[in-house]
Amino acid sequence: MRQRIAVVGAGPGGLAFARVLHRHGHPVDVLERDSGPAARPPGGTLDLHKGLGQLALDKAGLLPRFRALSRPEGQAMRILDVDGTVLRDWQPRPGDDANPEIDRGQLRDLLLGPLDVRWGCGVTRAIPDDRGVVVQLADGRAERYDLVVGADGAWSRIRPAVSAVTPHYTGVTTVETALDDVDSRHPDLARMIGDGALAVYGVNRGIVAQRNSGGRVRVYTQFRAAQDWHADLDPADSEAVRSRLLALFDGWAAPLLDLLRLGRAFAHRPLYTLPVDHTWTHASGVTLLGDAAHLMPPLGAGANLALLEGAELAEAIAADPADLDGAVRAFEERMWTRATTWATITQAGLERLVSPDPAAAIALFDEVQP
Repeated sequence: MRQRIAVVGAGPGGLAFARVLHRHGHPVDVLERDSGPAARPPGGTLDLHKGLGQLALDKAGLLPRFRALSRPEGQAMRILDVDGTVLRDWQPRPGDDANPEIDRGQLRDLLLGPLDVRWGCGVTRAIPDDRGVVVQLADGRAERYDLVVGADGAWSRIRPAVSAVTPHYTGVTTVETALDDVDSRHPDLARMIGDGALAVYGVNRGIVAQRNSGGRVRVYTQFRAAQDWHADLDPADSEAVRSRLLALFDGWAAPLLDLLRLGRAFAHRPLYTLPVDHTWTHASGVTLLGDAAHLMPPLGAGANLALLEGAELAEAIAADPADLDGAVRAFEERMWTRATTWATITQAGLERLVSPDPAAAIALFDEVQP
């Protein structure tokens, strides 16, 4: 394969793309601005859907190893009222492998395998011309490729090469914290959460606690607020953030507030999206996948789509390396159709989960849970 190909971003989509191409014997440069795989916390847990993320791992030859690492019990879902009453308690059936959970760090390491990532290689932009694409690097150097795939997330540096659209704030903010060794240190909370996820919904706000491996629980508060709601807070002042959150959820049951009282540190994550119908005029030599192409609310679809898109694009290229542009064109059409469907679903889902009517959130789960 003579063409030089680069993927920008070593997240799930970029690594799936590189790993499938590697499986077919085709080299690809993986350009990642982080200094290494442990440069920052990898994030929480992901549920990989059988027809999406799991299909991508199958294309990469990694499905058996995923099954050995994943947690089918993590599919459990429990919903509580703000007073602590259990409203719903779904448990996975024996052998249920529709959406098992895996930690993001475990998934990253699984995909990395033999790949040689160029860590610490930040990209500032991509410039298509009649001879391919010039990638400008953060250190001032430039490299030329026949194809550059932007898998570099919400604030993609590759997206401007094909689209002027930028993410917009949804009006919903998430603040994340975590509890370690929950089974030994906080057994009452461990029992309340169960084996999977716990969710509580109030008026325009909610709390979700989700099991990770190794006894860790990640806790996410969600609420509607102005984008600058925290302007008077020092984000590094955990106690000030904790106090603000406890006031926001005042009146909720004490064990639910303990999820915030016992959190170690807090990360502010406002939710941004791209338009549900985001597309672009095809440009030879550049394409996007994952959040760079279709940023949507984090309701279980984004990482799954990124994985499958990376795998599908790699397979299309490997099937006919001589027609690189044709493979990319066909991929984009398939991606846009599927992403529009999921973006519409997740946007509507966010509106129901964080709404003035908490019953709307429970009704949504009633529709999607078995």
